[in-house]
Amino acid sequence: MSATAEENESHSAPTSGLALLGLSALGIVFGDIGTSPLYTFKTVLELTGGPPDATTVIGLLSLILWTLILITTVKYVSFAMRIDNDGEGGILALMSLLSEKLGRRSIVVTIGLLGAALIYGDGAITPAISVLSALEGLNIVAPSLKHYIVPASVCILVALFAFQPRGTAKIGQAFGPVMMLWFLTIGVLGIWGIAQHPLVLIALNPIYGMHYLLSGGRASFFVLGGVFLCVTGAEALYADMGHFGAKPIRLAWSLLVFPSLVLNYAGQAAIVIAGAPITDNIFFRLCPQTLLIPLVVLSTVATIIASQSIITGAFSMTRQAIQLGWLPRLQITQTSAEGYGQIYVGVINWTLMVVTVGLVIGFGKSDNLAAAYGIAVSATMLATSVLLFIAMRQVWKWNLLKAGSVACLFLIVDSSFFVANLSKVAEGGYVPLLFAAIVYSAMLIWHKGAQAVAIRRDAAAVPIDIFMAKIKEHNILRTPGTGVFLTRTQQHVPSAMVWHVKQNHVLNEQVFILTVDMRSIPWIRNKERLTFSKIAPNVWRAVARYGFMERPNIPNLLARAHKKGCEVKLDDVTYYVGRETIIPLNEKQALPLWMESIFAFMQRNALQAGEYYLLPSDRLVEIGRQVAI
Repeated sequence: MSATAEENESHSAPTSGLALLGLSALGIVFGDIGTSPLYTFKTVLELTGGPPDATTVIGLLSLILWTLILITTVKYVSFAMRIDNDGEGGILALMSLLSEKLGRRSIVVTIGLLGAALIYGDGAITPAISVLSALEGLNIVAPSLKHYIVPASVCILVALFAFQPRGTAKIGQAFGPVMMLWFLTIGVLGIWGIAQHPLVLIALNPIYGMHYLLSGGRASFFVLGGVFLCVTGAEALYADMGHFGAKPIRLAWSLLVFPSLVLNYAGQAAIVIAGAPITDNIFFRLCPQTLLIPLVVLSTVATIIASQSIITGAFSMTRQAIQLGWLPRLQITQTSAEGYGQIYVGVINWTLMVVTVGLVIGFGKSDNLAAAYGIAVSATMLATSVLLFIAMRQVWKWNLLKAGSVACLFLIVDSSFFVANLSKVAEGGYVPLLFAAIVYSAMLIWHKGAQAVAIRRDAAAVPIDIFMAKIKEHNILRTPGTGVFLTRTQQHVPSAMVWHVKQNHVLNEQVFILTVDMRSIPWIRNKERLTFSKIAPNVWRAVARYGFMERPNIPNLLARAHKKGCEVKLDDVTYYVGRETIIPLNEKQALPLWMESIFAFMQRNALQAGEYYLLPSDRLVEIGRQVAI
């Protein structure tokens, strides 16, 4: 379950509760980065262009180890996780925090949305490359099974996505122990490999990595595109901070995950120097032949867990984007009463499945898919570094020299990896970029369209005092019961209320005008949730505040208002919401026609307000109207 910053601090002591949270974090947070040894070193060796000598292998290992240190340990664990939005992390939460402090600065919003859109691209590739890499261990066990790897991968992925509507609460309980077994296994295999050539540990000296990078020219630089694969899951440490708190994630990373990764990469490098063949997956060469099948099974389970983590992250980020007004309302199903993060978003699930299965079939091998991997993540990390610099200045109030020095280090490292990954665009890197461009365009079109509708609606707004005077003047019949009118305006009469009176010539005896204010913070304290005031006889105006990690429940909110002294009758309530149909404006349009058409399509297929706000269908009246933009 997600927690606020205050709740996270309750786990700060080194107690059994902290250890259990750290164990749980193993399955949710570290699945992606934890399975990267399956394909990273193999990909890096292939980029060198031939059988490498010992000096080259040590240089490559040094680059991998120091990439883990600089990006994951220093940037994310030490810096990014200290900047939270009421306990929540991730690029959208960081964007929201800075937007709240700076106002909706276009540069902050643009960077944040681009980074978020790129994560969707990563979300499609991670399951594909992870499951393919695990099953490719069968090439060593039984080369005759080679032709079954792609069909088996497709079956596993389809089953994984098909299971999502059922929820992952029960499987999630086993994620932590399984991933603990995984990390212990790869650590032990790494120790066995290091024993073949202990001198490999000199790669901990960064000089060897820098020497390789500077001495090999252009070819050495572009090897960074493969090296970067070792940290493709680092962004998850920050994004999932709200689920567990910073300290359990830091604990799991420092005590188990990081040491296991270092040992395994060093072990792979050691057996290469010792003469192990590199024509197939070097990771599985660490394992004795008799234990290969159990390792392939464990690897497959670990990659399924990693894939599940990515899918769950995509669901959570979608909900944040909806709450912040950057995506249309979608059907979100809570799959567990125990954890707020246990949700299911059908549109996202099936879209990811189609793209992921298409990638497996289209690329066929993890080697080929590695070319498409990394560019989206490196661009997201670059965007995060820019926002971190702004946060250092605006949140921590660091001076320009101090903030610039730290951010410069991050930007140099991230920019290097991003440029190196640009070489992959033609080889498949265009896939996540294209996917991200589609997501970013959808968010931008929806937001611009919603703004245009709001402007058109506000132009026709009627002040409440004038409206109530006309009600009295024209002797409009007041029918028994309470009418709840949902509106976006906090000053004027809801348009649904105006049209209801105009068409039906009646108005409820009691009127409760409600505006739901979605804030750029994850959670709202209960005492700040609801404010209301009486603005006319039997007419109340209320504002309900929700964070972007919360789901509004209007009937419960009305009951809360009644307990706080609002004199509405709860035994006879009718909810009124507007249902808008978008049509082109005959005059100068607010949006280009193509953009207006896409927005209208999204609006027609969005979840209606009644479902989103959990309004009872037998007490709901939808008032349709046309809005020209």
